[in-house]
Amino acid sequence: MTVVTAAPQGETRKAAAAALRLGVVPYLNVAPIIHGLRGDSRFELVPEVPSLLSESLHRGAVDLGMIPTIEYAGHDYAIVPGIAIASRGPVRSVRLFHRGALESIRRVALDTSSRTSVALARILLRERLGADPEYVAMAPDVDRMLEAADAALVIGDPALDHEHDAPTLDLGAEWSALTGLPFVFAFWAGRPGAVSRDQVAVLQASLRAGLAAISDIAAAYPRSSPGRERESEEYLRSNIVYDLGDAERAGLREFYRRAAVLGLIPSVPELRFHGDS
Repeated sequence: MTVVTAAPQGETRKAAAAALRLGVVPYLNVAPIIHGLRGDSRFELVPEVPSLLSESLHRGAVDLGMIPTIEYAGHDYAIVPGIAIASRGPVRSVRLFHRGALESIRRVALDTSSRTSVALARILLRERLGADPEYVAMAPDVDRMLEAADAALVIGDPALDHEHDAPTLDLGAEWSALTGLPFVFAFWAGRPGAVSRDQVAVLQASLRAGLAAISDIAAAYPRSSPGRERESEEYLRSNIVYDLGDAERAGLREFYRRAAVLGLIPSVPELRFHGDS
């Protein structure tokens, strides 16, 4: 991933300081979203894992963040329209590895990189088990997690790259089977007024450029082992949905409703968008 940290030579200090700071997670599924921003001095890309990226947005260290959707609740943020990391079935990069039958799960190790997927796992396991198992936060190492717990939630590239003989539950597929709706994992969000209409248009154009270059992105993206370019391309084309349309908004509202029922968020937030009058 290319991180733009300075304006090209010849830009004034004032222009460099005015660059919009964008918090991004260093995962394969984000690469198409930021593809068209590379080399654009109007934007500074700040990489971080999802949970820490959200903290950067909360304290104002970035202007806009590709944040886990759970982090939108309880904050005065607006969403960039038309851009998301979502799924309409199997997502492959959010998986619950487990030992034995799902119904026997009593303790779950949770990837400390995630918050939305943690909430999703809690919702889905409550639905499956009819009760809440014990949860413990751990670094995303499946083998160690399964030594300490009956199941292990892992997200992002570690979930894609890990090869394990334990059975897995794809949380995107499980959500769609339960609700009939897409699941939205992340979107651009920031305080109202943080991004202009013109900047929103540039972000949307960046995604369009990325979707047109998926083959190149997959070929260039480093994975844990060589020769996985075709797998990366298939993941970006078939598992990840980058739209934030009506169906995704409905799925997002249902997620917030269920999260509020379980006390995972204080209330169901209103969906507000940058550029709305």
